[in-house]
Amino acid sequence: MSTSEPWRNPPPAPQVDELRSRMPPHSMFPGWLHAWWPALLCAIMISVLSTDTFSAEHTGTVLSVILHWLKPDMNWRQFDFIHLIVRKSAHFIEYFIFYLLLYRGIRGARQGWHWSWALTAWGIAAFYSILDEVHQMFVASRGPSAWDSLLDSTSAFIGLIVLFLYFRYRKSSAAE
Repeated sequence: MSTSEPWRNPPPAPQVDELRSRMPPHSMFPGWLHAWWPALLCAIMISVLSTDTFSAEHTGTVLSVILHWLKPDMNWRQFDFIHLIVRKSAHFIEYFIFYLLLYRGIRGARQGWHWSWALTAWGIAAFYSILDEVHQMFVASRGPSAWDSLLDSTSAFIGLIVLFLYFRYRKSSAAE
């Protein structure tokens, strides 16, 4: 072979490390954002639900139409009780889910259960519930409630217990 014909003498194939340096990153989001975006989105949703649009007066209007359509002879005492249950259930569910997403964010790419991750996630959820009630102090149709913050923190704690039991069950079934 002649050196005057370079197409007949190709350069050696690049090594894997060379190729990795030329490749774009796997994701355009950093790893921490990949782990945390659901919790951040949930925190934003909680803040939106704490605005005037989702105050008791507004949710009561929508719920009354639905409940009176389902049961036209419902009195206002029954409606107020159901409305209270729906609103407090929403508090419970949103902070239960928020806790699970916080744990996911703290855990990141790591696997398993650690009490430090669990308690950190619970602390963040409890602190955010206090911030949420402080936020409601500045909304005209809302007001702060220590009971709501306690309910939110309790539902996050129940999320901790459920997640602990899940990982414990998963570990025991894998050992068998």
